[in-house]
Amino acid sequence: MIKTFFRNHWKKLLLAVIVLLAAVQFVPVDRSAPQNETEVPANPEVRAVLKRACYDCHSNETKWPWYSRIAPVSWLVASDVHEGREEMNYSAWNRLSPKKQAKRFRQSWEEVKEGEMPLWFYIPMHPEAKLTDAEKALIKEWALRMAGPATDSQGRANTPPKEDDD
Repeated sequence: MIKTFFRNHWKKLLLAVIVLLAAVQFVPVDRSAPQNETEVPANPEVRAVLKRACYDCHSNETKWPWYSRIAPVSWLVASDVHEGREEMNYSAWNRLSPKKQAKRFRQSWEEVKEGEMPLWFYIPMHPEAKLTDAEKALIKEWALRMAGPATDSQGRANTPPKEDDD
């Protein structure tokens, strides 16, 4: 019965799908680019890596690719960018307290170290964002230096455990 239905109505179903896909193109997507307030402190070498691998989602300097204009993919891309900016926005670094900045530096390195950033599904469309071992080492050195020593709840410096495998 279902097979017969599809056999008899496939043209109408295809037309309905096409009309639906055309209609969703008119659903607005926020691709705004707020003004840069400040930038995260980084030397030119680190900044180049950050701009290439991180800034599309974690700054106000997003380069919106062609597929970010085609729904429903545009909704996913915009959602990822807005979520990325919410988590860490290198263009609004001044909004964070020094303590939060230190935490974000550490988190940046942790995400890279664990292979969580850049996101696995971002790399195929943006192969230039794939980090080499040398770039990971550069980010590690930068992030940990900028974060300063970790502190406990009383503000005393902690000495992190040594990592043999890094």
